[in-house]
Amino acid sequence: EGGGSGSGSSPIRPFLFGEPKRSGQWKESGPLARRFRGSEEVKVDAKGRVSIPAKFRRVFEASDPDWKAEKRPQLVIVFGTRDWKYLQLFTMNAINEIDEQIAKLDRGSAHRNYLEHIYHGHSEETEIDGDGRLVLPQKRRDKIGLPDGLVFISGGDNLKVWSPEAYEEEARAL
Repeated sequence: EGGGSGSGSSPIRPFLFGEPKRSGQWKESGPLARRFRGSEEVKVDAKGRVSIPAKFRRVFEASDPDWKAEKRPQLVIVFGTRDWKYLQLFTMNAINEIDEQIAKLDRGSAHRNYLEHIYHGHSEETEIDGDGRLVLPQKRRDKIGLPDGLVFISGGDNLKVWSPEAYEEEARAL
């Protein structure tokens, strides 16, 4: 189920949790929830610091219920299984929604175990620093083959982080 093909596909909620119910299963963080849109190619410095473009920082800020102007926006990096060729950066609202949906699944079921493995066991919380940068640990950069640059690709409530080469290969396959 999702994420296992090596093609860069990842689990997406409508397929993992079923179709949205008319009762509002897919709630947003308010009537005008901000979404990631577009793509950007940025540099990665020797320490793994990446400048998050302002349009993306604003979404992380707006989607972090604890964020205030004097605080740093929080996010979750999901690095997935060994065959994922990218990292996913989730807003706090998005990861909280995922956690709530996982909790509704039968405890001990294979489906729940798989999702917990990905979204809990293969993830870490982090923050955007005061200069608008995110530090990507060396282990995560090595996993997806990041040289000195990366590509952000928007996915609504998350950003995918690709090496330029892997993304070019993925884009050709689309």
